[in-house]
Amino acid sequence: MDNAPALSLDDLRTGDRETFARMVDAYSPQVYRLALRMLRDPQEAEDVLQETFLNAYRALEGFEGRSSLGTWLYRIAANQALMRLRRHEPAAVSVDEPVSGSNSEELPRQLFDWCCLPEEEFMNAEAQSQLDASIEALSPALRAVFVLRDLQGLSTLETAEALNISEAAVKTRLLRARLQLRESLSIYFAERAREADHAR
Repeated sequence: MDNAPALSLDDLRTGDRETFARMVDAYSPQVYRLALRMLRDPQEAEDVLQETFLNAYRALEGFEGRSSLGTWLYRIAANQALMRLRRHEPAAVSVDEPVSGSNSEELPRQLFDWCCLPEEEFMNAEAQSQLDASIEALSPALRAVFVLRDLQGLSTLETAEALNISEAAVKTRLLRARLQLRESLSIYFAERAREADHAR
């Protein structure tokens, strides 16, 4: 996940502005993408980007380096994004709420076999828009795990560290997120298949 150039933690902790500027340049794209995928609002994502580095600057002196710098920044960004989601959706599940219930509760009701669909079906703008809408429909807890693990490419451990939850919780929530997305997209592709059959 961390493909950024090596940065001196000692220089960062002592407030070296050049090193901090290099950190901002290196991690801004990833932090912005994370915020945008979680919030679906460019202005809100820009605000989260600024808040992330402002909070990081204030907390750098206490950063011990137990997790990678990128994971630490992702944790700050995810928390900022979740705070904004809670303001808009006060009744939403929080990311640190314990996982309850069995996985069977999350099994999709409808599955469509995608294996025979041409690649362009997955790549067109309508399908991408449907995927975005399906991700947005996930609860904040599931969305955060899915975005970090599957879209941002963090490992299970990095995702757990970023969200301050256990690796077991990451795996459970990722499974639930994937199943919910699969059901949502199955409904969409099943409709597309029916429309194609009627057009013949």
